[in-house]
Amino acid sequence: MDYKVVFTTLDTVCEDIISNMCAPSDMPYGAVATRLVTCMKEIQEHGRVLEPVVAGFISVFHHYDFDAQTPGNGYRTLVKVLQSCLFHIIHKGRYIASNCNSAFFRAEHNASEMEAYCNALCQLRALLHLAQQLLNDNVRGELYSLPHTDLSRQFVQEYSSMHKACFYGRCLGFQFSPALRPLLQTVVISMVSYGEMYGKQQPGLGMAALSLLTSAKYVIDPELRGAEFERITQNLDMHFWKSFWNLTESGLLTGFSRMASSPVQVNVTLTLPPVTLHVPLAADPRLTTTVSPPVAHWGPGPVHVRLISCELREGQDSEELLSFSREDPPSISVSQLPWVQKQPLSPWLLIHFHGGGFVAQTSKSHENYLRTWSKELNVPIVSVDYSLSPEAPFPRALEECFYAYCWALQHCHLLGSTADRVCLAGDSAGGNLCITVSMKALSNGVRVPDGIMTAYPATLLTTDASPSRLLTLIDPFLPLGVLTKCVNAYAGTDWGTVHPTMGRHSVSSLRRNTAVLLSDLTQGASNWISSFLEPGRTSGPGSPTSTMRRTQSNVTLRTAPDVSAGHHRSHVGYPEGFQPLRSECQAFVSLTSCPIIRNPFVSPLLAPNNLLRGLPPVHIVASALDALLDDSVMFARKLRDMGQPVSLTVVEDLPHGFLSLSQLAKETEVASSVCVEELRKIFQQESLKCSAQRSNGTKHTCG
Repeated sequence: MDYKVVFTTLDTVCEDIISNMCAPSDMPYGAVATRLVTCMKEIQEHGRVLEPVVAGFISVFHHYDFDAQTPGNGYRTLVKVLQSCLFHIIHKGRYIASNCNSAFFRAEHNASEMEAYCNALCQLRALLHLAQQLLNDNVRGELYSLPHTDLSRQFVQEYSSMHKACFYGRCLGFQFSPALRPLLQTVVISMVSYGEMYGKQQPGLGMAALSLLTSAKYVIDPELRGAEFERITQNLDMHFWKSFWNLTESGLLTGFSRMASSPVQVNVTLTLPPVTLHVPLAADPRLTTTVSPPVAHWGPGPVHVRLISCELREGQDSEELLSFSREDPPSISVSQLPWVQKQPLSPWLLIHFHGGGFVAQTSKSHENYLRTWSKELNVPIVSVDYSLSPEAPFPRALEECFYAYCWALQHCHLLGSTADRVCLAGDSAGGNLCITVSMKALSNGVRVPDGIMTAYPATLLTTDASPSRLLTLIDPFLPLGVLTKCVNAYAGTDWGTVHPTMGRHSVSSLRRNTAVLLSDLTQGASNWISSFLEPGRTSGPGSPTSTMRRTQSNVTLRTAPDVSAGHHRSHVGYPEGFQPLRSECQAFVSLTSCPIIRNPFVSPLLAPNNLLRGLPPVHIVASALDALLDDSVMFARKLRDMGQPVSLTVVEDLPHGFLSLSQLAKETEVASSVCVEELRKIFQQESLKCSAQRSNGTKHTCG
């Protein structure tokens, strides 16, 4: 829709509500009517200021795309998010204007909803102002601010003080596909409930009761839920995030995942011993180079991997492979089934590195989509369980992934493949490792993979500002406070505060209470769905929303300090008379200033051309609503400008980490299928080349 039409419609809806609420009526709205009128006037003011701002972005944001066929960058995303917010306001406003005289109109509930979106619009206005500064100060076409500039520092300072709870309460996930919003609600409810339980010694029935009570209050009170989620994402230590994310490793959750995903005939975990490998040189296979086992931080150690194959192939049931099995006894039952027909070696091999911010999860967390990939591509998959930070900071994970890659090349016959075509795949942190492993292979003269498929990769691990990274102020999946904790942990500069009860509440002990959390999570989802049927439950005279007060032209929340009193002095030159909402819950964000962060094997976007020249074709799948979108766009443009083969696909309306959600919504299934098609292109490239040469009568020996 034309942005001018959107703003005109917004202004009209605001006028309709103001007229209806100010007109004589038999409905005794009283203070609620005053709140709505004040709110709509503020929305009008924000809209009138934002229209020329949006016009400015629309006139130039095409200069920041990868190419004309791939529209996508942080400036486009910010406009898209703003329009999503305006669409929600217009939709709700039309309902209010049409039904405010009805006897069944819930004035308090609708006023609270509109106030929540007014708060969100105010904060988005601040983000667009920051984006304007980026646009004015950066070189045209550059999405990131230059290092050591005030813009990046201001970005972190604004994150630390700006009110963000409004994006995690009533407005949660407004920018994403509607099918994902129930999931977002459930995740946020379970996280804040878990955050309240974190560190409390309440095992068994006591924890179950506490979990249930906690979940209920966060369903009933969306403002409280938003404030608590803001506190958790800003200031809880790394151990909390590791323990929460690792709940996906529990037997019950993975059991559900396996039931929902494609069945496979081979799913075995292997331990690769720390022995020196002698790998043929890519330039002359008659010569070899030595690849030492991982040694960083604590010396040589094994590497753990998982082999997944939809069909049993030659070598996968061999005694040699099973000798590497981490299971005792080895899982060989599938090969003993008489009706399982063993297939020949596949010419393809997929090596996978999982995401998780370098600090959490394993191949088990990503098994759901890997099973689907193995079936759809009919390819064996090796997923590497690299060591995690902060216990194993850089370069341990890179060393382990590179070692596993070289081991797989040498032992491909045991994995059910001839490795004629080898592809690396990974998401987020795993996408970073796909690129850096290939760079390491180039540096060591080892065969590089035939292609890389990376989903929403992290290619720049600094806190340098970009328009898409402004989304970390509103994104429930990737808040800046959590992102910087992960990056600093990987760099080995921030272990975080060790929780005093962490030793007693290890991941293994947390798994024993997973059923309790799942019960809580299910209850939260059920209550949230019920709230649509009984929306009146979410508001009332005693709710936090009813205690909100208006001062001047801004909304001051109950939890926000008085900006005019000088409790916060902004470092950003906002227009006169405007300030974003501030929060009393100040974030403590550690700047990623360690030199390690700018190591090209940590941030490949900063790598010199000589370390990237010779990379295989890189296929990047990014999301338009991902805070790391600009990482993908800038890295793709860098490779293209060097003459390196690269492609970029941008999917719509999905958050960071959409692969792990691939079975939960149609949109995520489609995005996962896009990744499969990119993998198929890599594997079929040689066969397509052979077919073309045969049709042209060219003599060529194809493997």
